[in-house]
Amino acid sequence: MESFIIEGGRRLQGSITPQGAKNEALEVVCASILTREEVRISNIPDILDVNNLILLLQDIGVKVTRHERNDYSFKADELNLDFLESDAFVRKCAALRGSVLLIGPLLGRFGRATVAQPGGDKIGRRRLDTHFLGFRNLGASFERMPNRNVYQLKADQLRGCYMLLDEASITGTANIIMSAVMAQGTTTIYNAACEPYIQQLCHLLNRMGAQISGIASNLLTIVGVEKLHGATHRVLPDMIEVGSFIGMAAMVGDGIRIKDVSLRNLGIIPDAFRRLGITINTEGDDLIIPRHEHYRVESFIDGSIMTLSDAPWPGLTPDLLSVLIVVATQARGSVLFHQKMFESRLFFVDKVIDMGAQIILCDPHRAVVVGHDHQFQLRAGRMTSPDIRAGIALLIAAMSANGTSRIDNIAQIDRGYEDIEARLNALGAKIERI
Repeated sequence: MESFIIEGGRRLQGSITPQGAKNEALEVVCASILTREEVRISNIPDILDVNNLILLLQDIGVKVTRHERNDYSFKADELNLDFLESDAFVRKCAALRGSVLLIGPLLGRFGRATVAQPGGDKIGRRRLDTHFLGFRNLGASFERMPNRNVYQLKADQLRGCYMLLDEASITGTANIIMSAVMAQGTTTIYNAACEPYIQQLCHLLNRMGAQISGIASNLLTIVGVEKLHGATHRVLPDMIEVGSFIGMAAMVGDGIRIKDVSLRNLGIIPDAFRRLGITINTEGDDLIIPRHEHYRVESFIDGSIMTLSDAPWPGLTPDLLSVLIVVATQARGSVLFHQKMFESRLFFVDKVIDMGAQIILCDPHRAVVVGHDHQFQLRAGRMTSPDIRAGIALLIAAMSANGTSRIDNIAQIDRGYEDIEARLNALGAKIERI
């Protein structure tokens, strides 16, 4: 198991460019299965979750060409569908959350898919009901194989229909879209997830010959087509990494420029940090965060305590609440964080409390942070990363702490952040991988 050793208290200065978006890359890479022709995708992040998904595609017969580090072509003209029935496929799916996104394109193109309970972050129960209900609406049947803990999905012919999703699930929406693009007739999806990465998936599929309208709304209309063809695509910058860098710049920055962020696709993220008192200047498509000696939490207009809560797009992404909590520990003022969308994701705050933060964990979904206003520096400590986003939040806390910290299980961080220690060390951090 690898760990980070972090020397705290070092100021960061300079420019940094966010990687390609992890969640979008998982979706569009899986979409390449929908055609026999070549699909070329650039700005793919070189991270563990995406790399493992690419290896899984190769296992089922997808021909993968790596042009450059972040530039790949995928050609799914000779797939080994028998591998989907193997124990090896089930084991690999069980270790990779992104494998769930294979179901939609496999079902849409071949009328069959094998589903194992996917792995990923330990942040509470993440159900797949929305996916299965959508597939069933399109005419697929599924059967649980209890001896292998997998589901078999089959459909002779998927047929378009109207459906109202029980929740605006991101991966559920992506899966249903990919299964519906070649279904017979018209599919209407209401309460669809609509964040930029779903929009990007729809734009790619349309370039491949699909007919999807209503993009960027929660009401999608998909007219089925007989087949799709090849296309090219560029992945957006990762909005979660942009938010992580804003948090670092606020806590330990001495003037940081975050370059090429695709500002129009960041939504409410910059404003969430501004509510904590963080100054964020824009210059073209760059964000500039000056050094902060102090930052003061805003109050609501009626004077009540600031509350930040997650919500489906265009609300605040739950993936940044961990970072915002750490940033709030050095603010002037108090803020209530309400994590509504996942269970157990706030339990990492115990580690930040051990570092000296003043945080009251009200219940599994709510925490009150009383800011230190830089009167007290966090203490260094030894921690274990429970998931990707808590991992980066703990790294930010360690970078601001007094002394040398150690974070174990950094494979969780590697799942979502490309060469993170090298990129931060170039700004002045001192992070060693052991």
